[in-house]
Amino acid sequence: MMDAHVSFLLQAALISLSGVMAPGPITAATLAAGMRSRHAGGLIAVGHGLVEFPLMVLVMAGMGTLLASKVVTVGIGLVGGFFLMVMGWDILRGLAKPFDAAKASSAKSPIWTGIVLTGGNPYFLLWWVTIGLTLTSRALQLGVVAFGLFAVIHWLCDFVWLEVLSFASFKGTTLVGDRVHKVVLGVCSVALVCLGLFFVVDAFLKL
Repeated sequence: MMDAHVSFLLQAALISLSGVMAPGPITAATLAAGMRSRHAGGLIAVGHGLVEFPLMVLVMAGMGTLLASKVVTVGIGLVGGFFLMVMGWDILRGLAKPFDAAKASSAKSPIWTGIVLTGGNPYFLLWWVTIGLTLTSRALQLGVVAFGLFAVIHWLCDFVWLEVLSFASFKGTTLVGDRVHKVVLGVCSVALVCLGLFFVVDAFLKL
């Protein structure tokens, strides 16, 4: 039984890492916020967890079908897309200011950033009602303790990866000039706007 637990948790960790390392809104926001704070990634992961842990419980309780409903996914796509575009535009506006101010505008409340970018991402929800539901079901077959360990390990994968990203972004500020960092920040902000627009258009197409 112990071997089954270890095998499952290793598989869950690998699948979780493949998901968190995929480029997306949180990746762009973490790189931008990391330019000001080396631990922005960890704080974004905390915000991410504030949405993800309750969602895990809902999936465990059998709410996966409801969460995957058209009304929920369209609503999240519209609201989340709007927030992504606002966040990206806010960073772009900050680039017109002196560099320190531009960095500050990209790192307002990392915990809140994690909450908004997680709760407003319809594809995060889709992951949990498909791949996440499969992992949750397997964890429950091994017992409640296995589910708890799975939840913690999954979140730790997010936490470690986002901390690595923000640390790399923060350290980079001492290695390259302001011009390069403004370019990186601009790319991240444009990515957020484009992803937001994609979410909104995709939601409208599902109506």
